[in-house]
Amino acid sequence: MTMASAQVAEIIQSNARSAADTGSPEVQVALLTARINELTPHFKLHVHDHHGRRGLLKMVNQRKRLLSYLKEKAPDRYTALIAKLGLRK
Repeated sequence: MTMASAQVAEIIQSNARSAADTGSPEVQVALLTARINELTPHFKLHVHDHHGRRGLLKMVNQRKRLLSYLKEKAPDRYTALIAKLGLRK
């Protein structure tokens, strides 16, 4: 259920602000989005997996907090990230 190292490296490289950037909000949101998108089909199939769903909800809330932080600190970066990841419709 975890992402491959190559996939993680690709997400980091495509969303990093500099060459050595691994912890910016953009990278963290992109990684969380990838994990959420990977887990969503599991919960559609396994409806009664409540313990796993709790972890998914924690990831969704963490992403929400990071996005609100980014929206407050750098609105232009926020809008670019939202457009890139296709989060808001």
